[in-house]
Amino acid sequence: MTEDKKPNKRIKTQASEPTVLAFLCNWCAYAGVDSDWISKFQYPPNIKTVRVMCSGRVDPVFILEGFLAGFDGIMVFGCPPGDCHYLNGNIEAEKKINVTRRLLKIAEFDNERLYLDRGSAGERQRFSEVITQFVTKVRERGPLELDEFVKRKLQAVKGVLEGEKFRWLVGKSKVLVEEGNVYGEKVSQEIMDELLDEISHSEYLKNRIFLVLKEKPLTTEEISRSLGMELND
Repeated sequence: MTEDKKPNKRIKTQASEPTVLAFLCNWCAYAGVDSDWISKFQYPPNIKTVRVMCSGRVDPVFILEGFLAGFDGIMVFGCPPGDCHYLNGNIEAEKKINVTRRLLKIAEFDNERLYLDRGSAGERQRFSEVITQFVTKVRERGPLELDEFVKRKLQAVKGVLEGEKFRWLVGKSKVLVEEGNVYGEKVSQEIMDELLDEISHSEYLKNRIFLVLKEKPLTTEEISRSLGMELND
């Protein structure tokens, strides 16, 4: 991953202005944006870009690190369907963004702050418009309230995304639905979605409990009160 502007060295143009992190595919989005500068299309100055060789290379963990670093919104730009230099990298990117949005929703985090788009290098004006629209949308939603409570939730989501169980299921979901297991038994998309929801929720709760227990030992009832969770959970 090649960084054009390091995310941890952000400077806000105004106190009220949002900062947005954009992951750009080298072959389509980045080439289009780079051309835009030459063509003098205007961009909001609060966009910080990270060039990646493929949108499928954007690990969901990077997204959580971006939010934890204080970015108010995060965009991922990839190639149009059928145009990926790595065959299905843009499809993988969509799958990763969808599961990340699913987890952010479970954490009661505003998942509209995460956006995925696709376009070719020739769509210079469109890139400028899409970026401007997203910055406007994030500005309307207000600054990200990154207090300790929100941080813990985001850290719990990050823990799920780093977990072996979750990564394995997400990685194998397409194969299990379309091709089946070693015995040729396929899983319906409906059942797979239910599995993803169940594991997403249980792994998220587990990570929230783990994080609070890192601070000090607690009884089950104390954990329940601290996290606002049911005792059964």
